[in-house]
Amino acid sequence: MGQEPYRYQTVEKHILAMMEQGALALGDRLPSLRKMSSNLGVSLSTVNQAYVELERKGVVEARPRSGFFICRHSMRLPRTEISPSSMDSPRPVTRIGLIQTVLEAVGRDDTVPLGVNAPDPSLLPLAELSRITTTVVRENPKRALQYTPIPGDPELVHQIAFRSMEHGIPVAPDDPIITTGCMEALNFALRSVCRPGDTVLIQSPTYYCFLQLLETLGLRAIEVPSDPENGVSPDDLHHVLTTFDIAACILSPNFNNPDSSLTPDRAKREIVSMLAQRHIPLVEDDVSTDLHFTQKRPDTYKQYDKEGLVLLCSSFSKTLAPGYRVGWLLPGRFRQKVLEIKATTNVSTSAPSQIAIAEYLRQGRMTRHLKRLRSAMEKQMDTMQLHLERHFPSGTRVTHPSGGGVLWLELPHCIDSVELFFQARAHSIGIAPGAIFSTQDKFSNYIRLSCGSPWSEQLDNGVRTLGTMAHALTE
Repeated sequence: MGQEPYRYQTVEKHILAMMEQGALALGDRLPSLRKMSSNLGVSLSTVNQAYVELERKGVVEARPRSGFFICRHSMRLPRTEISPSSMDSPRPVTRIGLIQTVLEAVGRDDTVPLGVNAPDPSLLPLAELSRITTTVVRENPKRALQYTPIPGDPELVHQIAFRSMEHGIPVAPDDPIITTGCMEALNFALRSVCRPGDTVLIQSPTYYCFLQLLETLGLRAIEVPSDPENGVSPDDLHHVLTTFDIAACILSPNFNNPDSSLTPDRAKREIVSMLAQRHIPLVEDDVSTDLHFTQKRPDTYKQYDKEGLVLLCSSFSKTLAPGYRVGWLLPGRFRQKVLEIKATTNVSTSAPSQIAIAEYLRQGRMTRHLKRLRSAMEKQMDTMQLHLERHFPSGTRVTHPSGGGVLWLELPHCIDSVELFFQARAHSIGIAPGAIFSTQDKFSNYIRLSCGSPWSEQLDNGVRTLGTMAHALTE
């Protein structure tokens, strides 16, 4: 009898270990009492006692005639909150030095992958894409070795247009322009609607490469707050538009990087209408929309564009093949200007990569792959949440995304995220400090963590070490 508490606690620890290793995700059904009893060699009453104790702690929930399930929000940290901030004046962007240091982790295999937002190769269709690439190059080497037309490989243009129309985006069959990743699409879009010295509206926080791009193009930025739950508010946007002379906007409505915010569809419609009334172009970053965890794919700004003022930018880098560097741009009324810029920048994008992805899409493989990828990404986020709760200091808060690939952490105010970044870097752990996601001196105690890799011993050690460093910085 005296050993019984030890036995049920062993079952508890086993369940928690399964959650940490990703074998059980939030919302999953626990093994039946009989199966767990058989697997662990303990009595049914011991397993039942462990399940009841986990229910008492809020880790699992009992459902009548269905069994025990991991609570959908069990052991998660509190949500990140933002405090209202007044609109600042437009300012030059000066973050390139620190951003370049953060980007040094891209492509490195010797760094714990918490700093780069990209899916792990194990989650990608490596064999299928390799086989398709080999086949298309072998069967049509002339096509693979020649320049493609400036807008892109015709078959890939067609496939992207078809997928866009499936998602409710108004686009002509030959409208898409293929680019070398989404960043080049954003570059072309901004260059087609802005001139050096113009002021561009961005959400805050925003992806640091956007800030780097603005600085490179000699543009000034004005920030509008991004709420971790609802993204950009039409009211906040209206205030900026009536206060400042805005040449263009660059917004990421679906799973904004880094806070993973999702702007409601009704707000998207209102924002597009508001900008159209003022003839202000909107550059839309659409790179993460396919990584939604809900049944319905979120709408894009482009779906509400009636004037051709929305330039949608996206790529296959977060979903299919980061190294292929294939993106696209739906340029609206600015198509001719974008083509002029592309012709004087790189003439055309890599032919083999375009042809291979076009064939992958033509064969209808993307839908099944995305379903598997979304499931894996959601599971990885859930597992990361459990480890953050265990290892990070009291007072840490985190976003609860419904899609995307990153978590946005608010650490205790005494922690300098840039100092934490350099300490982590010395231990070969990659993170992104909050300071690089704004032109203002905000988010100094925030970090962004990538959830692109399945849970592993390397990630476990990395998060544990990072948490220890964060604890030390609170002392």
